[in-house]
Amino acid sequence: MATYQKIHISTVLKHYKRPEIQQALVDEAGFREIAISYGGTGYGKRPDVLNYPKDVMEMVKLGATSFHCSEELWTNPLQVTTGMKPEELNKLRRGWDLILDIDCPELEYSKIAADLLVSALKHFGIKQIGIKFSGNHGFHIAVPFESFPQSVNGIQTKDLFPDGPRKIAAYLGEMIKEHLAKKLLEKNTLQTVANSVGKTPAELTTKGQFDPFKALSIDTVLISSRHLFRMPYSLNEKSGLVSCVITPQEILLFQKTNATPDKITTTKQFIIRDTTRTGEANELFKRAFDEKSMQIQEQEKNQTLEQKTKYSQNQKKEFDPITVAIPEEYFPPCIKKILEGLQDGKKRAAFILINFLSSCGWDYDKIEQRLIEWNKKNPEPLRDVLLLGQLKHHKIAKKKALPPNCTNKAYMVSLGVCQPDSLCGANAPPTSEQFAPRIKNPAGYAIVRQKRVARENEEKKTKKTSKKDENTPPKPQNP
Repeated sequence: MATYQKIHISTVLKHYKRPEIQQALVDEAGFREIAISYGGTGYGKRPDVLNYPKDVMEMVKLGATSFHCSEELWTNPLQVTTGMKPEELNKLRRGWDLILDIDCPELEYSKIAADLLVSALKHFGIKQIGIKFSGNHGFHIAVPFESFPQSVNGIQTKDLFPDGPRKIAAYLGEMIKEHLAKKLLEKNTLQTVANSVGKTPAELTTKGQFDPFKALSIDTVLISSRHLFRMPYSLNEKSGLVSCVITPQEILLFQKTNATPDKITTTKQFIIRDTTRTGEANELFKRAFDEKSMQIQEQEKNQTLEQKTKYSQNQKKEFDPITVAIPEEYFPPCIKKILEGLQDGKKRAAFILINFLSSCGWDYDKIEQRLIEWNKKNPEPLRDVLLLGQLKHHKIAKKKALPPNCTNKAYMVSLGVCQPDSLCGANAPPTSEQFAPRIKNPAGYAIVRQKRVARENEEKKTKKTSKKDENTPPKPQNP
């Protein structure tokens, strides 16, 4: 009999054969784009839809093992196509649900974060909150679109995707950060937390203080249009567990054994729209999208863009276009560290690698091959469809961009791979206020390193030739 990671085909058939499971999937599928995974190795055709309970078993008979759906709600999901412009997507999009994705190698920490987030949402008067186990390490917390305001600062709320969920998740994360740090250290030492998530205590601190979001994440960095999440009551191929719906009171008591297929006796609805009170999330949106806050964020964004533009212009002046791929021996310490494999932050790492390698003259075939090799080194590899999907999007965009700058702490520093050497800059740890990298960008490091080594080799060659000439006696002249 065939197996899919930790799940047997007989379990798949038995689980999805149940009428209540089929109905739960269909109930959640309304107005959503559906994607089917076959063995956890990739998706079937996109877009797809799920209209009737019998469709579930038809797909399972064809090899489906898990079901995924979009956060966005569409007037007609089948009209959504790859490469559509934002204004075209806005015309088709009827709304989006807020899905907060909590992920951490240690489930106990995810439970604490989920409980705090639910409390934060209730603080804003939001009552219709959906919670479900993700199927492996974390939880999904949902707030239905029906509770959102119609517009924010003159923009229709339905058009605020993906920036909307990013802003709200960042705001809520900052709101619970201090409480989360205290909760995680109540019964654990910093060393215990670090061991649990596969990091060192130093990698979990910022300015000497424990940063809980270096131990777990509310994953919003790579949210983009057509972003998917595992549907409620879908199986997870890696764990063999069910992405089951729970109540707020069950979060802290939840155990993975509660999610084994044979333990799922009843189903609950993840997102309830019928009884959602219109506008109950207004206060949350008002705070997260505060005008003054947005102006500051916009100024920071513009400053970052200005810095990138100046850096790009300086690069053009200082370096010739990269037409031959820069070998790995010239890569900076952070990129080499990523290429050894990561426990966490793999989505951000893939984003970094694609931009870095393309900036260093690597063609897309070579980048794809290197990404696949790197992914095999990760303790828990990314799905091929996610990894290669990022690369495909980059290729379609036809616009090369540098990887994030060294000073952007959401990337190298947050991932724990920033280990500056003498070429990078100051020897102070990257979390220090004194850290002032001499090289502003990982791609710049590779370019400088290659040119420096080439110059040093040329100088050695010249010195060797000069020394040889000095030791060679002059030829006798003809009388």
